[in-house]
Amino acid sequence: MLAKATLTGHKNRWDQETPAENDLSIKGKAYLAGIYEHPTRHAPDKSTAQLHAEVAKGALEDAGLTKADIDGYFCAGDAPGGVMAMADYLGLKVRHFDSTDTGGCSYLVHLGHAAEAIAAGKCSIALITLAGKPRTGAMPPRATGAEVDFEAAYSATTHNIYGMCAMRHMHEFGTTSEQLAWIKVAASHHAQYNEHAMLREVVTVEDVLNSPMISDPLHRMDCCVVTDGGGALIVTTEEIARSLKKPLVRMIGHGEALKGPRGGKDLNLTYSAGVWSGPRAFEEAGVTPKDIKYASIYDSFTITVLMQIEDLGFCKKGEGGKFVADGNLISGVGKLPFNTDGGGLCNNHPANRGSMTKVIEAVRQLRGEAHPAVQVRNCDLALAHGTGGSLGSRHGSATLIMERE
Repeated sequence: MLAKATLTGHKNRWDQETPAENDLSIKGKAYLAGIYEHPTRHAPDKSTAQLHAEVAKGALEDAGLTKADIDGYFCAGDAPGGVMAMADYLGLKVRHFDSTDTGGCSYLVHLGHAAEAIAAGKCSIALITLAGKPRTGAMPPRATGAEVDFEAAYSATTHNIYGMCAMRHMHEFGTTSEQLAWIKVAASHHAQYNEHAMLREVVTVEDVLNSPMISDPLHRMDCCVVTDGGGALIVTTEEIARSLKKPLVRMIGHGEALKGPRGGKDLNLTYSAGVWSGPRAFEEAGVTPKDIKYASIYDSFTITVLMQIEDLGFCKKGEGGKFVADGNLISGVGKLPFNTDGGGLCNNHPANRGSMTKVIEAVRQLRGEAHPAVQVRNCDLALAHGTGGSLGSRHGSATLIMERE
């Protein structure tokens, strides 16, 4: 059986599903039992390892568990010394671990892998942690790859690569800076109610357009904040989740995918790997974009949100600008409430990796624990989606669909 055609309509050998993918599913096999977002946005008095420990403690307390209950541990490149050193520091004794690192979407990838491990009986209670201090200290060295000799000479940065995506999207589809600005406006409307948000001031489209240009066409307010802090998640079995006191939130669909220019053969700046991870998650969950009540969308830049909304099927490719305009992302106002904590654009982007907080806010919405001013009514189905790497070159995407019982 072949998977659905790729964006170009071609069916390749690597796009084929295996028999196991047809027969097995994580749907309903794993539950999100604990969440915690560190309240700090600047932590000069704490080590990165200490932040990992504090978010782990917070998630365990939220779930009503102790570290002795943990038998699976997941972390990424932000963990000092890697998974072995971090597990030892936290005092964990685990029988399953995973240190997959795909940048900002690592923690959404971890959720899928944790669900698979739980379904296979490899662990029963998994802990996932993120923490970092980019606001306190210098940025960590960038990872190198085979392409570095060919790209470094052109001074690629995060900002100009995403600016390049935005400019191309504008060229092909007529997207405007005003439309991108509405994404920041929506985030700011939500952040005003979050006492921990770094930027709580409500802004207008004009404020965004009048902010300094960082990388044409992206203004400063089109860019996410840089924060210290972190977050953690507890994933467990249905049986254990039902024995705890928290509202039940189960994972019903997950997808992950990679995209790169492949030496220029697939160089299209207007779509992300979400065109593959999204449909996989929706198919496994048995729902469609129209069924989603709330969406947490990775917002490293406003263009990131717009592209992913298209790629996930909330609107057609090229129509994202119209979709996000006029408050359509504001809770209680628009069709698709998004990032009701203020997101990376206003609230928190710990360790320069934003997908952890996306899951946390989605769980809050499903539990009915979001701020009353932004809580989505009858929120029983939510999506969290993240990217890692750079949309303008090589990156990963992961999509998670969750359901409240």
